[in-house]
Amino acid sequence: MTLHHLPADARPREKLLARGPAALSDTELLALLLRTGLAGKGVFALAQELVDDFGGIAGLLHARPEDLKRIKGLGGPAKRAELVAVLELARRAMAQQLRAREVFSSPDAVKHYLQLHLARQPHEEFAVMFLDAQNRLIELEVMFRGTLTQTSVYPREIVVRALAHEAASVVLSHNHPSGTVYPSRADEALTQTLKAALALVDVRVLDHVIVAPGDALSMAERGLL
Repeated sequence: MTLHHLPADARPREKLLARGPAALSDTELLALLLRTGLAGKGVFALAQELVDDFGGIAGLLHARPEDLKRIKGLGGPAKRAELVAVLELARRAMAQQLRAREVFSSPDAVKHYLQLHLARQPHEEFAVMFLDAQNRLIELEVMFRGTLTQTSVYPREIVVRALAHEAASVVLSHNHPSGTVYPSRADEALTQTLKAALALVDVRVLDHVIVAPGDALSMAERGLL
């Protein structure tokens, strides 16, 4: 069933325009984006399957294009492209906010931003948020990629990029594909090594955030920095 076959007061678009987006459920909003289902599976059933399969809208926002491909009804490129576009818009909107204000005025926004970039990667990635003197975001760069269990991180390269950005401070981040966000002893040792290297050029390490699907941990908040 398409949205056009529903009664007017049940159509997500008409409901949104009449009552505002907050009146729609997650499934209704997603159905509005998808527009149509497929033979034997209506658009609401497809939307609900996506919500269930990815553990809610937050999980869906962290999905990669290849994750979406396994959902029957999203095998074609058009709908996958639309969902990926929404994800990219969310990333850009959050980056714009972080560039416009002090990053740590909203620690949760930083965690969500890093989750959007790193949480669903199948291998470890190590990224650095470079910040100006007002703790506003200059750039986020993925510096190193590794295997499922190990990433080789080179302090010299991070120092070079910090100088190139004229950064005053940084937030370090990496993902744990295993799903746990608790830092290992190697994570703690690496953080101290990077703190020492960056201190030589007067760049502060403000935090090291570890992310996984649906979770994030700030080492600074845990007193581990």
